[in-house]
Amino acid sequence: MPAILSLLLLDPRLRSARRGLALAVYAAVLIAGSIPGARAEIGEYAPGLVLHGLTYAFLTLLWFLGSAGSGPVRALKAVLAIALMGAGDELVQSFLPYRSGDVRDWMIDVTAALLTSTVLAVVLPQRDTVRPH
Repeated sequence: MPAILSLLLLDPRLRSARRGLALAVYAAVLIAGSIPGARAEIGEYAPGLVLHGLTYAFLTLLWFLGSAGSGPVRALKAVLAIALMGAGDELVQSFLPYRSGDVRDWMIDVTAALLTSTVLAVVLPQRDTVRPH
């Protein structure tokens, strides 16, 4: 199992797939958040802080692992991508009559990205473990 996990998370050949998955998850978040009443129903199980924090931490993980470069470079790429995604999410919400964009939600998104990417930059190996062909 560790070999499969290592392949999925660290193999440089799968970088674009991880970024693609991040974009697909982001699109799903936008679509689900646009359904009238969906956010209120989910809010019964988890507050916005938890939802935003976990969602954008996961997106950060995918974007970090889908990026090339040293740990700090990958972290910067991930934080910038998540900052844009979070801003896009809040922008979409501001156009919906039953939702509203909130800068505090965006700040939670960016904070989750900063924390997640910092941990990943410190914990993961600095060099690619598998060379692309």
